[in-house]
Amino acid sequence: MKDLRGRRALVTGASRGIGPHIARALAREGVDLAVTARSGDHLRAIANELGSLGVRAVAMPADLRSGAERERLVSAATALLGGVDILVNNAALDSSGAFETLDAATLTATIDTNLTAPMHLTSLVLPGMRERRAGHVVNVASLAGKKAVPYEALYGGTKAGLIEWTSALRIELHGTGVSLSAICPGYVMGEGMFARWGIAPPRLFGSTTPTAVAHAVVRAIRHDLAEVLVNSMPVRLWFALYALAPGITERLVDLVGLTAFQRRKVGSPD
Repeated sequence: MKDLRGRRALVTGASRGIGPHIARALAREGVDLAVTARSGDHLRAIANELGSLGVRAVAMPADLRSGAERERLVSAATALLGGVDILVNNAALDSSGAFETLDAATLTATIDTNLTAPMHLTSLVLPGMRERRAGHVVNVASLAGKKAVPYEALYGGTKAGLIEWTSALRIELHGTGVSLSAICPGYVMGEGMFARWGIAPPRLFGSTTPTAVAHAVVRAIRHDLAEVLVNSMPVRLWFALYALAPGITERLVDLVGLTAFQRRKVGSPD
C-alpha cells in the first residue's frame, strides 16, 4: 500500500501510550481515522488533534473485551469512514507480575484484549478488504512475544500468539491484496508502563520510543513488511541463542540482570 493518502484506518488503544503516536503518524500521511479506546474524553481530544492535521478523525469509545462492542465499533467505523482499509490492533493490557498472583479475571481480560480482540476485529474488516482487494492489518506485538521474559508470562504469551497468528494469516491471504504485519517493540520509553514506573531497562537489552514504533507501523504498511523489530539494540542474536541453547540463555538472562529488573519493575519480593 504505497500511497496512504485518502485511506481509512481504525486504530485501537488510541487514547494513550503509543496509540496517539501511531494515529498522528497515519494522519500525517493523509489517512482518515476512527480512533478507539475505553476512555472517551481523552479520546475525543486526540480526535480533535488529528482533525487539525487535515484529515477526518472520529472518536469511538469501546470496550474491546466485549464481542458485541467490537461488532458495533467496526460497523460504525465502516459507516462513518466508508470502509476500513487499515486496521491497527494496538490496544493491550500489560498484566505484569508473578503469574501465580494473577487472578482469573485478569487472565480473561488480558487474553480478550491482547489476542481475541485483534482476531475478531480482523475477521470483521476482512470481508470488505477482500472485496476491494486492498487492506492491511498491523498487529502491535512486542519483543516479549518473540521470547517472553520473567514476570511477563501472560503478556508475552498473548503477544507470541499474536505474532504467530499474524504470520499464518499473512500466508493465507497472499495474493488477495490484503496483508498483515507484526510490529515488535522493545521496552518503550517515555510512554505507558515505563513512564508510570520511572525506571529504565538494562542497557544491554535496549529500548525504543513511541515515535520509532509509529514510524515502523507506517513503514510496515507502505512496504508490506511481515515483521518489524523496533529496538535500539540488536536482539536477533538473543533469539538465536534461545533457539540453540535455551538452558544456557536462561542463565544468561539472570546474569545480565533482566530477571532482577523485571522483579523490581513489578515489585515482587521473590
